[in-house]
Amino acid sequence: MIIGVDYHPSFQQIASLVEATGECGERRLNHSDGEAENFYRDLKARGISIRVGMETTGYSRWFERLLAELGFEVWIGDAAEIKTRRAKKQKTDREDARLLLKLLLEEHFPRIWVPSPENRDLRQLLWHRHRLVQMRTRIAYDALSRRGDSSVVPDLIKGLDDNETVVKLTAAATIAHLTTLSK
Repeated sequence: MIIGVDYHPSFQQIASLVEATGECGERRLNHSDGEAENFYRDLKARGISIRVGMETTGYSRWFERLLAELGFEVWIGDAAEIKTRRAKKQKTDREDARLLLKLLLEEHFPRIWVPSPENRDLRQLLWHRHRLVQMRTRIAYDALSRRGDSSVVPDLIKGLDDNETVVKLTAAATIAHLTTLSK
């Protein structure tokens, strides 16, 4: 099954094609009442393999994670490129979903690279560690500047890098925090 999704924060408009039967369909799925999640989980329970195509958006992380969890193929398309492929200037959600489906079927979908959920988590963890190192450095410089002895700052910071326990505890706490956010 191939699905074109026009995604919005509160709902999604889909246009679908079952390749085996040629059956086409359109549907609006709400997010707040779990309709969208139940729809995709039902497809997984029925053993249907799916490829979903959608435009880039910053509000769809939960949806991308859901599809990855269910083992569905997710293609994210370049919104600017998709916009140039619209025949009509008038934009509707149904037309957008149909266009995404058409681009998927004709193999003209302007797919962009998107990191996997695991890669995103790792990047977030590295960014968090980077911010912690910045804070530690600021605190060390601030403390030493109050004493008036800035010549020992590099040695102090170097010594802090050897503290593996702090890094491990910070990493574990960050992973636990990211896990609770994704639920």
